[in-house]
Amino acid sequence: MLQEKCLWGLIAPEGELFTSLTYDADTQVCIIGAGYTGLSAAIHLAEKGVDVIVLESKQVGNGGSGRSVGFVNAGTWARPDDLNQYLGEEVGVHLTQELGLAPKLVFDVIDKYKIDAQETRTGNIHMAHNATGEQDVEIRYEQLTRLGADVERLTGSKCHEYCGTTRINKALLDKRAGTINPQAYVNGLARAAKSLGVKIYTDSAVTSIEKSEGKWYVRTAQASVQADRTIVATNAYTEGEWSQLSKTFYLVEYYQIASEPLNNIQADKILPYKTGAWDTRTALSSIRRDKDNRLLLGTVGGKKMKPKSFYQAWANTVQKHYYPDLPKFEWQYEWVGKFGFTQDHIFRVFEVDDSLLAATAYNGRGITTGTLLGKCFADYILTGDRKKIPLPFKSIEESKISCNGMRSSVTEMGISLYHFGQCLKVIR
Repeated sequence: MLQEKCLWGLIAPEGELFTSLTYDADTQVCIIGAGYTGLSAAIHLAEKGVDVIVLESKQVGNGGSGRSVGFVNAGTWARPDDLNQYLGEEVGVHLTQELGLAPKLVFDVIDKYKIDAQETRTGNIHMAHNATGEQDVEIRYEQLTRLGADVERLTGSKCHEYCGTTRINKALLDKRAGTINPQAYVNGLARAAKSLGVKIYTDSAVTSIEKSEGKWYVRTAQASVQADRTIVATNAYTEGEWSQLSKTFYLVEYYQIASEPLNNIQADKILPYKTGAWDTRTALSSIRRDKDNRLLLGTVGGKKMKPKSFYQAWANTVQKHYYPDLPKFEWQYEWVGKFGFTQDHIFRVFEVDDSLLAATAYNGRGITTGTLLGKCFADYILTGDRKKIPLPFKSIEESKISCNGMRSSVTEMGISLYHFGQCLKVIR
């Protein structure tokens, strides 16, 4: 029977238990949000002896960090040359280089702190589902190889072998990438931060942030933290009237569904090298396996105003399309997360009064971008060198997206129609 539960927490090693903030505290750096960005910043600051407090409104990884697909991908959704056009060549090339190294940073942190993230390091595959998609793969391959990235263009029988399906005839294998259990990773980051002396408080939603006499006062319902510096690392799960950050992106939901565990013969017909994969569809399909050989399918879109059978029909259609020789599976778990989106697919970084830092809109690349940004924020606080941040700071005012709520609704409506067309086989 299909249950509405996020799989990742069910199969992750047990995380640390934290309590809420019940007393006023002083610290050097207060971080809001116990996800990839916040915990990465906390770790890299604490490694250098900085006193850090982390406030989390719910539980560690409760937001996007525990609900993502778990792809450890390099780069952004935008192609490298597009970044150069948006940002200028110098900034664009630098950002591509930094994000190209981000998967290694994730795996280095996993190794250093012995995190059982249930990871694979065999690369991820961008699958071209039609002729337009094949063109996109060619362009990305040319641009990435020009920059020295470790990628391979897959065609013909080798493509079929790696993808596990003859429906895909061209794909891009990014050997820098891999997969993780995102909840296991974020639990491991919290454990590492705690071991370094970071104080983490859960169920401690921030109600206001104020600056007075050179200090930040970060308040919750029960207590407050006085800090020299503050990092806001809540991204798509930014809540509360105290923050204007939620106006700098629009929300897009992402649905995932997990099958029953498959036997080895069945599982090895799906991405036999345990890579993650996603296709070039307008509303993409993500495909991967977990440690127990479940098939996980995902796509852009939420569950509101849809019948319960909607996504099961979609999942059955996608499975049958890519893997027609496999039997129909029983689906066990489904869940939805959300991410911050911008039209240019580039995240934003902010600095307020030279002592409050924030980042938003990772556009579905939160694991690598968040881990990298956390380290960059720590390096900037430690050195004062703005070059440690891979993008120029923006003001919140210039980054606001007009009618962002309407954009979210229109995007959701368009995606729903696309999926409906897939199920009817109008869209292939």
